[in-house]
Amino acid sequence: MNILVIGSGGREHALVWKLSASPRVQSLYCAPGNAGIAQQARCVPIAVNEIQRLLDFALEKSIDLTVVGPELPLTLGVADAFRAAGLKVVGPTRSAARIEGSKAFSKEFMQRHGIPTAPFGVFTDPDRAAAYIRGRGASVVVKADGLAAGKGVVVAGDEAEAIGAVNAMIREKAFGEAGARVVVEDRIAGMEATFLLFTDGKTAVPMVSSQDYKRAGDGDAGPNTGGMGAYSPASVLTEPVVDWVVRKVVEPTLSGLEAECGGYQGILYIGLMLTDEGPKVLEYNARFGDPETQVVLPRLETDLVDLFEALSRGKLDDIPVRWDSHATACVVLASGGYPGKYRTGLSITGLEEAGKMDGLVVFHAGTEKKDGRFVTAGGRVLGVTARERDLASARKKAYEAVSRIRFDGMQYRRDIVNKRCLVEYVLSADRLVTTRFY
Repeated sequence: MNILVIGSGGREHALVWKLSASPRVQSLYCAPGNAGIAQQARCVPIAVNEIQRLLDFALEKSIDLTVVGPELPLTLGVADAFRAAGLKVVGPTRSAARIEGSKAFSKEFMQRHGIPTAPFGVFTDPDRAAAYIRGRGASVVVKADGLAAGKGVVVAGDEAEAIGAVNAMIREKAFGEAGARVVVEDRIAGMEATFLLFTDGKTAVPMVSSQDYKRAGDGDAGPNTGGMGAYSPASVLTEPVVDWVVRKVVEPTLSGLEAECGGYQGILYIGLMLTDEGPKVLEYNARFGDPETQVVLPRLETDLVDLFEALSRGKLDDIPVRWDSHATACVVLASGGYPGKYRTGLSITGLEEAGKMDGLVVFHAGTEKKDGRFVTAGGRVLGVTARERDLASARKKAYEAVSRIRFDGMQYRRDIVNKRCLVEYVLSADRLVTTRFY
């Protein structure tokens, strides 16, 4: 098969890495890709928002299957365009991708379909948003409505910070048009977890559990980022939690998307907060999470080409999806200053040495090659992922590999998988209740 992956980050490198292991792959392309991806696929200089050029390339190369990595092309209708041309693609339609492309649509969708989430308000007027914030009497979260590369969220500690975030988004246009409308929601406490699933619109297959780290610094300090690390499995997603989420979140979500958007096909990401009142949905993503992909796909035993082909044909129930029992940990190496201003073009050393370790993969997120050397080309540069028999061993191996890699200003969290919280849940009158945190 001829396969095209759209995207250029660590998520796409993980996808290319896994797809390249399939004996069914004849030609593997990635648009636009990066220097690491180029080791396993042919990179094509087409930006993710150039929908017509992507389609023309797919037709020219007789692409049998296209996998869309990032959210932007999905919200621009890349899946619609490919399907209209008779091509198989993994990813939802433009209409269904609004579940990520618009935070306001997403929250109002949850409200319409009885999906548990935090109380919220939607605003285009900063003064009305400020009045709402003052009336809540508690900490709130301010979110830019549109896509902001994972950075349009401010978890405010008090009213002043929340109102400042609203003004920055609406008045000062910190995120351009993405922040012209904002969602203000109550800040809820608990453990975060990522719930990923494959779906063809009819059948939903949950992936193994994972948990990511969004804040830049150790102990969840500093600003939100696109993700500084992840691990799998996530102990908070116990079997009762998974069963409850499938019934109370996944099923109404898919039926709602069928009714409102004509269905949903692809990867669905559900960001959960496991509170003492039960799970609540923080957000949806219309694709794989990053860096969760880097810890989930190394545990997949089923051929990813077979799985994606079945999904794209609406036959997901025809294929058994198998996972191994190992644990994985990913530490993201970022440029100094990320998620703020950072330098690029810095030489990276130690990649070959780290790559020789058994059960270790270094996924490239923001790199390019100059004069035969890998150099930095983004905020998140590398995702160092280890697979071992348990989380403690995976963590140890990941950080051992990190110690072998160097570039000027390299920053990373030192507490990935260092502190875990186990939660025991029971069902009481069909309601999920926390019985113990420890």
